[in-house]
Amino acid sequence: MRSEAATVEEYLSGLPADRREAIERVREVIVANLPDGLEEGMNWGMIAYEVPLERYPDTYNKKPLMYAALASQKNHMAVYLTGIYMDDGARQEFEDAYKATGKRLDVGQSCVRFRKLDDLPLSLIGNTIGSVGVDEFIVRYEDGRKVRRSEKG
Repeated sequence: MRSEAATVEEYLSGLPADRREAIERVREVIVANLPDGLEEGMNWGMIAYEVPLERYPDTYNKKPLMYAALASQKNHMAVYLTGIYMDDGARQEFEDAYKATGKRLDVGQSCVRFRKLDDLPLSLIGNTIGSVGVDEFIVRYEDGRKVRRSEKG
């Protein structure tokens, strides 16, 4: 369910009350733990946390690198954590820590889905958001591009 909202405030105001409350709470955790150098805005129809183009313009699609995002989808809400999904070890660590909380892990390729706020271990989300600085994130992105290029031949 892609939003056409131009601002975070517009996005939030368009959500049903229960979803707005959950998204706002997760947003607070993300913003409190966000590494320096990232910016919050709207992109891809979601609240996005990105490396500004002024900092890193060499992206494949000429859009800012998405570090994380937060969205209300049709059947669930989701936190997108691209930083850990660029690194198999970081992803496995995250998934193990998530499972250790006793909460049900529901993940996609780069998202953690949840239906209500209680389904999400907020402290783990905060720690994960703060775990990869901008410089390391850019290195992971560049390393991933090199791998994809070499796989193509």
